[in-house]
Amino acid sequence: MPHIDYFFSTFSPFTYLAGTRLEEIATRHGASIAYKPFDLFAAFARTGGAPPKERHPARLDLRAQELRRQAKKSGLPIDLDPPFRAVNPAPSSYALVAAIAAGGGDLGKLVHGLTGAVWAETRDIGEDAVIRDCLAAAGFDPGLADSGLLQGAEAYTANTEEAVSRGVFGAPFYITDTDERFWGQDKLGDLDAHLAGDL
Repeated sequence: MPHIDYFFSTFSPFTYLAGTRLEEIATRHGASIAYKPFDLFAAFARTGGAPPKERHPARLDLRAQELRRQAKKSGLPIDLDPPFRAVNPAPSSYALVAAIAAGGGDLGKLVHGLTGAVWAETRDIGEDAVIRDCLAAAGFDPGLADSGLLQGAEAYTANTEEAVSRGVFGAPFYITDTDERFWGQDKLGDLDAHLAGDL
């Protein structure tokens, strides 16, 4: 059975624009997915990247154009200047770790719900109530927002260490069990073709 390690950030607009296409691809090929929320800014600092606020204006202008184009291609709405984009992603990531451990819901829907809260719904995923809403909408117990904080913090740190050690420098990032790496939601078609044996 093919396997995909999925490294992502809950405040990444490109993770949001992936929608639930990864889950559709995995289902088509009978692949399993390991969801690995990680500290994107820590990875930037260790792999030569920079957070948006530290980037040259030319890079930011192109990023805004690319977000607009990718949103149109995916059919997803996007706010290019959301008020809560600089929120701390750790609490929502800890809730995701708790949801992974608990099972019983739709992890793809949860990731998309949290990222969509930031980039399409003007909501603050640093707030407990928003995290609870996203958990419930994806079929999880909203109380997971308050449980397993130590386990969540440990897993978040471990995921970040693993990400950097395996060459992850952005989000979303997909790594197959044969160590084929795909960076960005715009590479999901390539991942699909790879799993089909065509690439």
